[in-house]
Amino acid sequence: MAATDSTGTERTVRVLIGKPGLDGHDRGAKVVARACRDAGFEVIYSGLRQSPEAIVQTAVQEDVDVLGLSILSGAHDTLVPKIIDLLEEKGMTDVLVLVGGTIPEDDQEELLEQGVDRVFGPDTDINNIVEYVDREVET
Repeated sequence: MAATDSTGTERTVRVLIGKPGLDGHDRGAKVVARACRDAGFEVIYSGLRQSPEAIVQTAVQEDVDVLGLSILSGAHDTLVPKIIDLLEEKGMTDVLVLVGGTIPEDDQEELLEQGVDRVFGPDTDINNIVEYVDREVET
């Protein structure tokens, strides 16, 4: 899947799937990464137990369009705001930020208010994630 940059050049949409914190469950992150790759996105997977700083550094280095964060540990209310702040510090305010995992409904609203574009729960159809990214990344 492609997007068009500010010069009018078409390029492949770049997606970083990040696993912040000490959560060691990555099956869902890998499924999303593979689905995005199969859909034609360029996908970078951070690996397990990354700090917010490391994830944002990778996002900057890879110049990603989308940052998908998979969190099952319950640390979303600590890790996600830190990542959002770091993205803003680096001037990456145009990155689509998605969060997946077991996020309580009350916490989802707070994450959206803090700058997350969308929260996907564990029962989300993988095609909905791919379609959302394709629709929301500027073309």
